[in-house]
Amino acid sequence: MDQVNDVSRIEKKNPKRRWFKGMAMTVAGGVMGSMLTLGAVNYIPQFQDNPSASVQEQAGKQESNLDVQPVSTENGSIADIVENASKAIVGIVNMQNEQANNPFGQSMSTGQEVESGTGSGVIFKKTKNEAYIVTNNHVIEGAANIEVSLHNGEKVKAELVGTDSLTDIAVLKVSGEIDGEALPFGDSSKLRAGDQVMAIGNPLGLDLSRTVTQGIVSAVDRSIEVSTSAGEWDLDVIQTDAAINPGNSGGALINANGDLVGINSLKIANSGVEGLGFAIPINEVQTIIDQLLENGKIIRPYLGVGLMDLQEVPQFYKQQLPESVTNGAIISQVDESSSAAKAGLQPEDILVSIGDKEITGANDLRKYLYKDFSIGDKVEVGFYRDGEMKKIEVTLAGNEG
Repeated sequence: MDQVNDVSRIEKKNPKRRWFKGMAMTVAGGVMGSMLTLGAVNYIPQFQDNPSASVQEQAGKQESNLDVQPVSTENGSIADIVENASKAIVGIVNMQNEQANNPFGQSMSTGQEVESGTGSGVIFKKTKNEAYIVTNNHVIEGAANIEVSLHNGEKVKAELVGTDSLTDIAVLKVSGEIDGEALPFGDSSKLRAGDQVMAIGNPLGLDLSRTVTQGIVSAVDRSIEVSTSAGEWDLDVIQTDAAINPGNSGGALINANGDLVGINSLKIANSGVEGLGFAIPINEVQTIIDQLLENGKIIRPYLGVGLMDLQEVPQFYKQQLPESVTNGAIISQVDESSSAAKAGLQPEDILVSIGDKEITGANDLRKYLYKDFSIGDKVEVGFYRDGEMKKIEVTLAGNEG
């Protein structure tokens, strides 16, 4: 993988508080997101074909029968598309309990709520009395309360329906007669490098709400390694050169027809780097949304072990291993009610395979469990105990508990 020194989430932070840890990320293959290039597509006039077009001079002035029209798509002009889509874009304000040190140097809540950061969100579903909003998990993570700024400037309280830190998606609900329109979903699997896209969000805060930037899809099928509150994760993203800035997190990436094709989430923030922004594909977002609406969380296969990379443990634990075993994940703890415990796995066992997949570290196991296996699968786990290679069958349960 190519290395990227500074990949950052892009919600706007309150300078007085730092509530979301900055994260370093690795870019793979052309890259796999708390920031995921080609020339910008300019907005220029377009002349309608007219074989009889001519320019005549009369009385010292030029007259033309050229029919000049703005750039348009099959559904209308870019301005019309942006105007309609912007009605679905909201501002998200993360309100957290203010902390202060008491005379003994201990941190304690003051009982006051303060703005910790701002981001963007998209209305994706609306009924007569409710509206549902998708945003990034890192925009609302740690919030005591969440405030939503609507298209008409009205501010309302939002309820957290569900969130998933690994995929960085959260769903909110606001009640009442809400101003704004739901934005239709497109098909992100049909995107190609070179397709025109626009990003809409609230860069640098709500004062610049519903700012629109234009660009193209720079690449599809990127994968970026991100650090989340639930651990490391490989996030699949769309790469775009449409300008994305702090505060754009959770905002919309739309195609030329005004359909939502991605949720803006990341950018490369290295000095001297421009035009490297990333959005989570809407097809993947929709799958997460459906589960969050149903369960409030994502239910995934669960083995029930705490792990550390083999390279991180003292040499003592490696002494009995064959010299050829240099990678793996050592079990630090086992959930007594888990599938792992029922199958007989123990602390200090060193996992080296699951199914036909090699485990080189703790992140591998999480990735394989979530992407390659399902709840109820019977899988063979290979591990070393006291220097001896063993294999055991485990039936994967879910993480409902």
